[in-house]
Amino acid sequence: MTPTNDLIITIANAKDAEALTKLSITTFRDTFGADNNPDDMDKYIAEQMNEETLTEELFNSDNLFFLAMDNEIPIGYAKMRTVKIPEELKNNNPIELERLYVLQSYLNKKVGAAIMSRCIEHAINQKHDVIWLGVWEHNYRAVNFYNRWGFELFGSHEFVLGNDVQTDVLMKKMLK
Repeated sequence: MTPTNDLIITIANAKDAEALTKLSITTFRDTFGADNNPDDMDKYIAEQMNEETLTEELFNSDNLFFLAMDNEIPIGYAKMRTVKIPEELKNNNPIELERLYVLQSYLNKKVGAAIMSRCIEHAINQKHDVIWLGVWEHNYRAVNFYNRWGFELFGSHEFVLGNDVQTDVLMKKMLK
């Protein structure tokens, strides 16, 4: 079930950089702002979620962004990439789901599920045998979402938010 019959998920390109930047900042702040130091949030966003950085990511062929639109309004997105491979997955053909975010007003409306379906479909079509991700250990809503999609824990790594070193749990879903 989608939020409306007007949900469209497209592959983002450079013309979407401004909208993607705004969506990234809003969803990241909404997701993590209450649980993190504002200075660390500001530093991370300034360095990682500016339009220049996102434009470079959009032009990088190792990255793929899906953009969910409802009545031409950006409401969610995912970023997949193939350049970073954890040691535990070196013998596989993995693809990373680096980001999946949805506006708060669209949570519980199956937008995340629609985006996840598109990501898994892409991974299968590109002949990847595993899709993996890192998720903040305290983001219980996301961990539960990924568990429902059949992802299982396989490790952890550090994630630096501003100056705060945090732990992401690593999760994978075998596709073959």
